[in-house]
Amino acid sequence: MSNDPITFQPIFMERPWGGRRLETLLHFSLPPKKKIGELWAIVDRPEAQSIVAEGSLTGKTLQKLWTEHCEKIFGALHLKNSSPRFPLLCKILDAAEVLSLQVHPPEAVAKHLGGEAKTECWYVLHADPGATIDVGLRRGVKREQFEQALHDGTIESTLHRIPVHAGESMFIPSGRLHALGKGILIAEIQQNSDTTYRVFDWNRNGLDGKPRQLHLAESLASINFEDYEPSIQSQDALIIADSPYFQIEKWTLDKPRLAREENNFSLITCLTGTVRCGIQTFGPGQFFLVPASMEEPLLVPASPRTTLLKTSLNIPSHD
Repeated sequence: MSNDPITFQPIFMERPWGGRRLETLLHFSLPPKKKIGELWAIVDRPEAQSIVAEGSLTGKTLQKLWTEHCEKIFGALHLKNSSPRFPLLCKILDAAEVLSLQVHPPEAVAKHLGGEAKTECWYVLHADPGATIDVGLRRGVKREQFEQALHDGTIESTLHRIPVHAGESMFIPSGRLHALGKGILIAEIQQNSDTTYRVFDWNRNGLDGKPRQLHLAESLASINFEDYEPSIQSQDALIIADSPYFQIEKWTLDKPRLAREENNFSLITCLTGTVRCGIQTFGPGQFFLVPASMEEPLLVPASPRTTLLKTSLNIPSHD
């Protein structure tokens, strides 16, 4: 096994709301003439699989690493994890237009509807002046009012809409109504799920020229109708997320720092500046995995004002 961080080939997803800022702002090489809305950086799903980009593990899938090399890559702490797939999914989203108003189902609802629960977290990499997000409901809005607003086309009046700026973050537990606004680039870290119920899609067409499917019954069953006016986390927050599924910390590097805890792995996302790990250097928007077996897992700032996200997987309890 290599004594270096593990990087994966990016997977680009075309979306009707996507743009080209993964290329212009983060310098990824994109497929030409396509609206790229998502970069799937770390994923272990049947429909999309991360593949190691370089080093002694080149060509191996994340699924192979999780099932066949768990102790060396992820650490003995995770050997008892019952998940058949790596439990996290990491993306970058480029919202050139507003995303659909949507919700992800809580676990109990997901099981009933045949979907997968999803809790996620957004970190804002870039936001145009005046950019906004919709999260939760305006205080006092009841389910009956929400359903009526869907029916009569006044849904925006029920939503909690707030301005966003680069460096802020928002935690999106399952059941929270949300829509990412136009002009925003985010890093998104989430449970390994791709179940999204669309509530409203702003009367636009999909890539095929037809309206995209809505999931009203599933959405109404999933929305937390007591989730009023959640707050965005400030640019100064050091703990971006602390959930049963993952923990995300924001680090500002002014000297070398250990990338992970003993006998564990971490996922690192470079936000600003450049960071060196092993023999590799990473810039804004790049993800890499620091394996449990790496002998000197140091993160070394390679330029001033280097900031990053450090994500770790929570250990399931076995009480």
